Formats: sequence, structure tokens, C-alpha cells
Amino acid sequence: FFTTKMQEDSARNLKLSNDLSHALEKNELELFYQPQLNTKSEKLIGAEALLRWHHGKEGMISPAEFIPIAESNGLILPIGEWILRTVITQAKKWIEEGFEPIIVAVNISAVQFRQKDLPQMITQMLQDVGLDPMYLELELTEGIAMSNPQQAIDIMDDLHERGIRMSIDDFGTGYSSLSYLKKFKTYKLKIDQSFVRDIEIDDDDKAIVKTIINMAKSLGLVTIAEGVENIGQLEYLEEQGCDEIQGYYYSRPIPANAFERYREEYQKNR
Repeated sequence: FFTTKMQEDSARNLKLSNDLSHALEKNELELFYQPQLNTKSEKLIGAEALLRWHHGKEGMISPAEFIPIAESNGLILPIGEWILRTVITQAKKWIEEGFEPIIVAVNISAVQFRQKDLPQMITQMLQDVGLDPMYLELELTEGIAMSNPQQAIDIMDDLHERGIRMSIDDFGTGYSSLSYLKKFKTYKLKIDQSFVRDIEIDDDDKAIVKTIINMAKSLGLVTIAEGVENIGQLEYLEEQGCDEIQGYYYSRPIPANAFERYREEYQKNR
């Protein structure tokens, strides 16, 4: 059933698809960084790199809108390569400027993950910049990992041998098989914010979060909770033994220069 809204959405998608193809050359894409902290010590130990698009005419375009477009038209490959190179270069720059080394996490799309030369490409980028692979983390959603588990295992094995860290993002929202999870060369599970949002008042969410943390511990995996926005959520996660946290309670995603100032101020106030 055709509607005017469908036509408008289709026209907008087509326009954004065309504009996105020029976004890189126009320098409209930027990476923001959200701090990740150790739950007990509150030490800043990492950051997640998040893509932002400053459209020349439309202003800020939501990643929820343009990332699916990039994945459908193939632009996610050159954009993804740009993200990886930018993150690796930035991480090295911070170390050279005297900041304590941290792990920077990057989301990998399904299209990127299926690239045969992905491990080699990342290794080459790390070598070009001179960054130790231990400071780069690749985040895979649970759905991507489970869409073709054996292929995922092969790629993860290759990345692991190269010293590159892997984590499972949005854990608990998909349908993981524990028999595969123990074979994945990952070191961290990221608890989805949909479970964190209501853990103060929702017993089901409390039970799910507690179970994920206990399971991860039994498998020797680190846990990080995203979407932590208040002290109540933080206290419950700490009580259950969640290793790391990320969310608005400490900081929104911010540009690289603002992240540098945040690190300096945060360190001063500790």
C-alpha cells in the first residue's frame, strides 16, 4: 500500500545516499569518543569511537539513519576503512602527546567483517602508524557473530593471532549459542543499554544483567555495561561485579579535542 510518507522516505534515503558518497571528501564525517571506566577504581581505561555526520545542509544526521544506508549502498567499506585509520592514528597521537595509553573500541559492520582482507588491512594500518594492536578493540554485534558462526570463528582466530582484541556488542539482544560463544576469541561482553536502563526498578532486567555478568566471569570474560546514566544503575552494576562502565553518567560521546580536555580534567579531579 503506497503512501506519501513512503515516497518522502524513499526520496530522503536516495538523497542521503548520494550525499553520503561525498561526505568523506567534504570532511563532513567526524569521530566522537565516549569514555569507558573501570567500575571499582573509576579509572579511565578506554573509549568507544562513534561516527557522526555533519551534513552541509541538513545538519547532524543520526547514525541510526545513515549507517543502514551506508551498509546497503556499499559505502560502509570506504567509511569503515577511514574510521579504522582515524582511530588508530588518534590513539597513537594521544600516546605520543604523553597521555596514558587506553584501548579504543571501534564498531565493525557485517559488511566489513565479511571482508577477506580485513585482518591484513588492520595489521597494515597498525604497522603504518606504529600502534601496538593491544590498544585497538573491534566490537561485533551478537547478530553479526551468529549469522555465520564458523566464519566468525575463523576471522576472530586470525585477528586474535595478530594481537587485536575483539568484543561482543549489544550482548543479550540476539540468540547466542553458548557452545559458539566459548569458541569466539573475544575478551569482553558488552551489556546492552536496554537492560541497563531500568535495572533499578525492573526485576527481569536485574536478573538478566546479573546472569550475563556471572556467565562472563565463568568464561573468563570482561563485562562492560553501556548506557549508565545514574548512580543507582552504577551501584547495582558494581554490586554484581561488572568490570567496566560507559554512559552519560560520566560523559556523552565528545569530539577528540574535547575528549583530551575531559581526560585532563578528570585526572586532575581524581
